[in-house]
Amino acid sequence: MNDESPSHKEHRLQKIKFKKGIYVLPNLLTTASLFMGFYSIVASIQEKFFWAAVAIFASLVFDGLDGRVARITNSTSKFGAEYDSLSDLVAFGVAPALLAYVWAMSFYGKLGWMAGFLFVACGALRLARYNIQIGIIDSKVFNGLPIPAAASVIAATVIFFHDIGVEGTFHNPGVVIMVSALSLLMVSNIKYYSGKDMKLFSRMPFRAFLVVVGVILIVVYKPEVAIFIFFVTYGLSGPVWWIVKTIKKLNGKGLGANPT
Repeated sequence: MNDESPSHKEHRLQKIKFKKGIYVLPNLLTTASLFMGFYSIVASIQEKFFWAAVAIFASLVFDGLDGRVARITNSTSKFGAEYDSLSDLVAFGVAPALLAYVWAMSFYGKLGWMAGFLFVACGALRLARYNIQIGIIDSKVFNGLPIPAAASVIAATVIFFHDIGVEGTFHNPGVVIMVSALSLLMVSNIKYYSGKDMKLFSRMPFRAFLVVVGVILIVVYKPEVAIFIFFVTYGLSGPVWWIVKTIKKLNGKGLGANPT
């Protein structure tokens, strides 16, 4: 006679399931993303700022691949989701914050490292909020600036200034302002387009196709400038979108008001 309690049986079954292991390929890609984030930290400490920024973009590529591979191979798991969030905090939270601090914010003492910590803290809060809002908010938009995009703005800025001849550290208070603004945008309720409804393999007008080709040529010809413009534009798109919607809402209320 089996007198095992239901709770004990459930716990035993969970242990058996865990012993079966984890999905290898998507978690290897997540590990690669984490590795590039750690390398970025090491490169920042060594004042190799260009390579630290490049490593963040490499991490971005691996981070995009792990989720896609997991969905394509039907190997999504709760473990993978948690591991991905922890990896993102290192690669897109700690790494870019340290890069910005060593590159341009250490000159301002306490203000500099506080701005760096604000970025890490807001990035962690952004990831936690995103995890609990999956399936709740519209998948076509992000609630707040995604942490990979915020990290990419910092990395693209470093690469852009390296391209125009800034060698070594960069003494400019604008970086402190930029990092602080990115931090607040991550935890804001400002909506950003997610791009999840884009149909890259569907038919498109001929002129639209020419525009896409032109953008690709610009990226190939001058990737440092193109990437900088793209991510800065995306970072600004949320506030601009919010301002436009607010103005339209106010104008609509004004038109609907009864004259006195």
